[in-house]
Amino acid sequence: MHLNELIKQKPYEKIVYLIRRHWVTYIPTVLLFIVLAAVPLAVAFILNQTSPALLTEPHSYAFFMLLFSVYELSIALFFYASFLMYYLDLLIITNDRLVQVQQRNLFSRSISELDLFKIQDSTSEVHGFVATIFAYGKLSIQTAGEQKNFAFEAVPNVHAVRRELMSLAEEDRKFHLNAPKPIEQ
Repeated sequence: MHLNELIKQKPYEKIVYLIRRHWVTYIPTVLLFIVLAAVPLAVAFILNQTSPALLTEPHSYAFFMLLFSVYELSIALFFYASFLMYYLDLLIITNDRLVQVQQRNLFSRSISELDLFKIQDSTSEVHGFVATIFAYGKLSIQTAGEQKNFAFEAVPNVHAVRRELMSLAEEDRKFHLNAPKPIEQ
């Protein structure tokens, strides 16, 4: 997936931030994958200790190898799908707008846009020991008008991103307030 396929960039628009969730938030998934991948080894060790004849017969050995292979391939498939969902969730901040790409599942994606001049307020929150150590948190954006409020979890350097976002919103607001009005006929 290329960025140009997600958003049509305006000629004057420059990407300021391209943000994914902080990598630390993906560590529990990696650890779970490692534990689940080790289960067949533990089962084979226990079976070898309790009933070694079960793994030495040709038919039972082939059956267990097939079963373990299907299990490992399934675990790898689920790990890959979870990595794709982590990697394809994006927050794109340009000098004109904010684009949120949410990969809901393997075949479902949601893309939301917000013009920066419509931002009224933003809040950055960091909760917990790990989030404080690795400097990531939640970014909440309040909008003007009928648009929904935006919230992004696990944003790296969330306080700096919030400050820059508010600065960009103020610049965009000045541009839109000073823009020439259309001529009425």
